[in-house]
Amino acid sequence: MTTKEEPTKSNNPLFTQQTARRPRRSFGASWWPTRRSADNMAAPVRTLCSSALRLSSRQFGTTWGVQAGEKWRKEHGLARSGTEYGPLTDLPDWSFADGRPAPPLKGQLRRKQEREVLARRIVMLNSEVDKGMEAWSEKLEAAKRLEEHKKSLLPKAKGNLLRKKKM
Repeated sequence: MTTKEEPTKSNNPLFTQQTARRPRRSFGASWWPTRRSADNMAAPVRTLCSSALRLSSRQFGTTWGVQAGEKWRKEHGLARSGTEYGPLTDLPDWSFADGRPAPPLKGQLRRKQEREVLARRIVMLNSEVDKGMEAWSEKLEAAKRLEEHKKSLLPKAKGNLLRKKKM
């Protein structure tokens, strides 16, 4: 029966100075906090996860997978992703052999309902803008009428002043 030896420079070609310096971690009873609360438990789990990720050889990316080609699609006037709208999303996937259309799928019904809600909101907001423009123009007309009324109440020029104005 053979026993496992600790790796050293002499018996392991992959052994490096960096691995030799790495301290061993013991996850025994002394590692676990004595008072078990949410605050005390979060830190050890976080350090455990971060150390496991740091030791793994695989790198994790934080960018979206759907960003591939997003810039090009926006520059060419298309949707951000290929699944937002277009023939592949909007048209049915199949039809009956005799030519009848297939019943709409759940996703198609959901997108149709979202579009209807958006269209209703656009119409409502547009009517609010129209009402606001009408109220604004009425306010301007009222201010103009008030200004003309104030001018009509001012004293009129008489005598020589009236003749000078006519010339």
